[in-house]
Amino acid sequence: MNDTKQVAKDLLGKTLVRKIGTQILSGVITETEAYKGKNDPASHASRKKTERNKIMFGEVGVAYVYFTYGMHYCFNVVAKKKNDKAGAVLIRAIQPQQGINHMIKNRKTDIISNLTNGPGKLTQAMQITLKQYNHDLTKKSSLFIIDSEKPNKIIAKPRVGIKIGVDKIWNFSYKI
Repeated sequence: MNDTKQVAKDLLGKTLVRKIGTQILSGVITETEAYKGKNDPASHASRKKTERNKIMFGEVGVAYVYFTYGMHYCFNVVAKKKNDKAGAVLIRAIQPQQGINHMIKNRKTDIISNLTNGPGKLTQAMQITLKQYNHDLTKKSSLFIIDSEKPNKIIAKPRVGIKIGVDKIWNFSYKI
């Protein structure tokens, strides 16, 4: 088990794979954000354990999926040190590799640069919903992550779309 911030960096360059029947959708993870527990005011786990966030307090390597703004799903990987109570890494963007035509249909856009460049866009393109909540991402099944080429240069900046905890430079990305 590694620190949430380190896992956010380590996930960059790995490949997210989604199997839907015989269709395979995949993409290289290009942007992530780390969210810790009690001492991170922007984290879902900062106040108390709830039905929605309880997974952040559990086993690492599983999917934390939640519905937000009444219209989008966000996909996270539970990640934390052994002594940390909670943590997860938001997968903010991928570079599509396989199943691009399927992703285009799911997103109703053919602009590849706009296909999976945000957490809600990514989940819509990859058909990730609450059904994948608590899914083990370490086992090759309908949703998993595999090793790929590591990025040369990682860019760190403040997290996106939050109002608190903005001082944390926990958004990580790289260009393919």
